[in-house]
Amino acid sequence: MKREQAYRDATALADARKAAFLSSALAAKARVAPARLKQDARDKTTETLLDGTAYAAAKVRQRPAATAAAVGALALYLMRRPLGSLFQRLYVRIRNRTEDSGD
Repeated sequence: MKREQAYRDATALADARKAAFLSSALAAKARVAPARLKQDARDKTTETLLDGTAYAAAKVRQRPAATAAAVGALALYLMRRPLGSLFQRLYVRIRNRTEDSGD
């Protein structure tokens, strides 16, 4: 009778371990599913953007003048070609001013 009880206990233990293994295998499979990985990447990206936005807003509140200067410098850099062509046209107009002769 002792051997039969040991066999039953061993069988029950093997079934329990098999169920635990299958459960963890299914959990791992669900964790590496493409949809889950995609959602995790989206969540991480959103979290990072929100943290960066909060950090930038805090820095703007700390140094508003420096922020305004940096934004102005960036705007001038981005508008350098249109501004350059505008000033070049104005310079040419001022330099080559011809007086209309009233005949």
